[in-house]
Amino acid sequence: MTVLDACLSPHVVMAQRDHVRLEWRRPYPALGRVRSVAWTCFCRATVYELCEGAGRAFLRRTVQRDGGDDEVHETSTWPVGEARVIWTALLSGRAR
Repeated sequence: MTVLDACLSPHVVMAQRDHVRLEWRRPYPALGRVRSVAWTCFCRATVYELCEGAGRAFLRRTVQRDGGDDEVHETSTWPVGEARVIWTALLSGRAR
């Protein structure tokens, strides 16, 4: 059994050559209350989350750094249905 066999969350596949480039920016309080409803495995240095709240959603990207000084960026918000389509594209390498 390898480490990846023990992972419970999905891993992001390599970005495809013609992938959509998402605009990542520093976090800002776009929504009052949000919760992570899906995430990638924490065994990788970069972790992605799908965050939802108040009928809107966005993606969060966290680059885990040694010493706990993580780098966090987020996309702008979309309607939940559109964000879920983008989440699927991210997981499959069609967006990054």
